[in-house]
Amino acid sequence: MSQHPENLSLDAAKKRSTLPEGTISIGIGLIIAGLAIYAFFKIGQQALGQDGFKPLVSLWFVMFALAPGFFLPVEQEISRAIAHRRELGQGSGPIVKKVILMCVGIVIGLIALIVALAPVVNNNLFDGYGIVTVSLAIALATYGANYLTKGLCSGLGKFTSYGFIVGADGAIRVVACSVLLIMGVTQLGAYALTIAITPIIGVLIVVGSGQLRVQDGPAATWAEITPNLGWLLGGSIFAAALVNAGPITVDLLGGATPAEHVTQFGNAVLITRMPLFLFQAVQAALLPRLARLAARGDFNEFRSGFRKLVVLVIGVGALGVVGAFTIGPTVLDLIYGGGIDRRTLTLLAIASALYMLAQAIAQAVIALSGHKHVTLGWTLAFAAYILTAWLTSDDLYLRVEIALVVSSLVGLISFATSLRSQLRCLSNPL
Repeated sequence: MSQHPENLSLDAAKKRSTLPEGTISIGIGLIIAGLAIYAFFKIGQQALGQDGFKPLVSLWFVMFALAPGFFLPVEQEISRAIAHRRELGQGSGPIVKKVILMCVGIVIGLIALIVALAPVVNNNLFDGYGIVTVSLAIALATYGANYLTKGLCSGLGKFTSYGFIVGADGAIRVVACSVLLIMGVTQLGAYALTIAITPIIGVLIVVGSGQLRVQDGPAATWAEITPNLGWLLGGSIFAAALVNAGPITVDLLGGATPAEHVTQFGNAVLITRMPLFLFQAVQAALLPRLARLAARGDFNEFRSGFRKLVVLVIGVGALGVVGAFTIGPTVLDLIYGGGIDRRTLTLLAIASALYMLAQAIAQAVIALSGHKHVTLGWTLAFAAYILTAWLTSDDLYLRVEIALVVSSLVGLISFATSLRSQLRCLSNPL
C-alpha cells in the first residue's frame, strides 16, 4: 500500500532537520535549568555573601565534576542500548534491570570514597563545613537516579519527560532557596542540602506517572550494556573534570586569595557557559539518533546530519565568544556585581566554545563505537590542562584561562582526527 504524500513530506522534513529529534523538548528543560543556576547563585550570594557562598561554589563544581563523570556514561549507554533494541523491535526490560544494579554499585562506591576522604575534602574545599561534604554524598545518590532516568527517557524517545526532569531540578531548587531567603535563613547547610535533594524530585514525578514502562525482551548480558563502559567512564570522568576544573583550581591554588575571588570566578564561568547549556539539549538527543543511523549502516545520512550540527555548534560558540567580549562584563556586573575583567570572560568563552565542539565530535566517535578514542582524547586534554596550569603565567586567573583553552583544543584535535579515521575506514572497508 502506498504511503500518503503528507507522511512522505513529513518524513523528508524530519530527515532534513539539522537538530536531532527531541532537541526542542530537552532544550526547554535546559533553558529553565540554566536560568535556575544563575538564579540560585544570585540567591545564595544574597543570603550568604560572596565569601560565605564560596563553599557552595566548590560544592557545585565538584558535584558536577563527579556526577556527570560517573553517571553520564550510564545515561549514554542505557540510551544507546534501548535505542538499538527499539530499532530491532526488542523489549528493553532486562537492560534496565541490569543498569539499575550497575548504577547502585557506582553510587555506593562513590559515597564510600567520600567518607574515606571526608577530612581532606572538608579542609581543602569546603572550609571545614561537614554538612557540605554530607550534601555532596547525598547529591551523588540523587544525581545517579537522575542520570539513569534521563537515559531511559532518551532511549525510549520520551524527550518531554527528559526535559521535565532537567527543568524540575533547577526550578525546584530556586523555589526552595527563595523560600529560605524570604524566611531569613542564612545557614550554609540549608542551601547545601537543597542542592543535594532537588535532583530526585522530578525523577519521582516522571517515574510515578508511569511514562517509562518498558516491555520485557531477550535476556540482557553485561556485554550488551558494558562492552565500552570502562572506556566511556574514563573519558567522561576526565571530560567532566575538565569543564569544572576552573573554579576548583582557583580554590586549590589560591592560597591566601580572598574567598570571594573563587565565587567571582565561578560566576564568570557560568556566564560564559550559556551556549554549552543549550548544546546539552543537542547532545542528549544526538547520541540515540547517531546510534540508530550507525545500526542501520546509513553512514551517508550520518555524515550529512553531523556536518550540519557542527556548523550549528560553531555558530553558537562564536556567538558566545562575541557576546562575552562585547557585553560580558556588563552582564556580569548587573547579575553578580562584577569582579572579573573582559579578558577573563573572553578566554573562558573561547574555552567553552572549543569544549562544546569537542563534545559534539566525541558523540559521533562514540556512536561509531570509538569509545577508546574518546577516552584517549579527554585524557590528553586533561593532561594538557594540568601541564598548562602548572607551567604558564603566575597570574592565577590567567593560568587557569590558558589551561582551559589549550586543553579543549587538544581534545578537539584528537576527536576530529579519530572521527576522520573512522569514517575513512567505513568508506573503504577491507
